Amino acid sequence: MKLDRRTVLAGTAAAFAAPLLSAYPARADAKRQALVDSSLESARKILTGKDYPDAAKYIQGARGVLIVPELLQGGLIFGLAGGRGTLMARGAPRDWSPPAFYAMGSGSVGLQIGAKVSEVVFIIKTEKGLQAILDHKFKFGAEAGVALAVVGIGVEGGSTAAGGADIIAFASSLGLFAGASLEGSFLDPDNDWNALYYGSGANTKAIVLDRRFTNPGAEPIRQFMAKW
Repeated sequence: MKLDRRTVLAGTAAAFAAPLLSAYPARADAKRQALVDSSLESARKILTGKDYPDAAKYIQGARGVLIVPELLQGGLIFGLAGGRGTLMARGAPRDWSPPAFYAMGSGSVGLQIGAKVSEVVFIIKTEKGLQAILDHKFKFGAEAGVALAVVGIGVEGGSTAAGGADIIAFASSLGLFAGASLEGSFLDPDNDWNALYYGSGANTKAIVLDRRFTNPGAEPIRQFMAKW
């Protein structure tokens, strides 16, 4: 059979394009997987580290956990903070959902000294706290009836206040909340990232409540959280 020049060129182009197309999801997924892996390292550091003796106590029986491996805060007068995190919910004891992706951000006015990168683990103690985060864009300090406490190196009184809180934030950086608190910061589900990592139709509730989606890359963090 004789092939014309256009047929040969089309076949050649398809042959070159196929590896590129198959590699694209892997490259897109690598960014999401890096955040899941970083979340595991932050959880290990804060939940089992000697600097946060209360963290392991509060995670016992907690309804969920939100891990932000890198929260960037900077500016001299106008402070901006932002980062990405992963939310997991507990079902039965020692049974945690796959992680769903969240974006965190804020803007504040006040004294800021330089730029800081910190790890923050939010232990969600109550069903009320978890539902507040799941139901809509969550804004710290603006959710009626949802109490937040901050515990961290250099934060005085945090452990005492944590007893009655719905959500407890454990921060790894000295002075992270000295210049700007979490008041006014927001958490927003990132369903674009969820779909890229889990597949079409993946959203926060379908991942953490309904358990309709999974990814093998999330198993290490689920196994780690199964300690509690």
